Amino acid sequence: MEKELEDIIKGCKSGKLRSQEQLFHLFSKKLFGVCMLYTKDRSSAEDILQDSFVKIFQHIKQYEGRGAFEGWLRRIVVNTALERFRREVHLYPVAEVRDVKEEFSYDDIVSQISSQELMALIQELSPQYKMVFCLYGIEGYSHKEIAEKLGINEGTSKSNLSRARDILQAKVEAHFHETKKRKVQP
Repeated sequence: MEKELEDIIKGCKSGKLRSQEQLFHLFSKKLFGVCMLYTKDRSSAEDILQDSFVKIFQHIKQYEGRGAFEGWLRRIVVNTALERFRREVHLYPVAEVRDVKEEFSYDDIVSQISSQELMALIQELSPQYKMVFCLYGIEGYSHKEIAEKLGINEGTSKSNLSRARDILQAKVEAHFHETKKRKVQP
């Protein structure tokens, strides 16, 4: 696989359409999943994926083989999603943060919610909250980096992450209790 990928990258750097097609087929499904993290609908995710591959093919000569190629691709996709997000949505600071949290066992919830169900709940977050949540929790960016990428201050990033976590926690709890209720009913 490693040698095959190297050959595909070389071909893309030479502008060979067959190599570009192979690269697209090799990574499009994974990268589409990344696109879906940053948008609510399939159509927007497809647009981001398409724009990302245009950038990938335009800039592939800059990839020097250092670091994981898939990481390089993912970074382009995330940056493309961020550019689209900045054009379409504005982030606003959130003043209210829940002070009191109900105590319960997270072990029960974690064992009974699938990754697909969790991703669906993340998709329900507002674009502002989802963007910060994904950049921080999934991509591993710091609040300083998120603030720079989104043109907001660090406090707004922290506030949006806190609010996203609170909303997601409430959604997970509601989902858990609803699922539990369905299992109890005859």
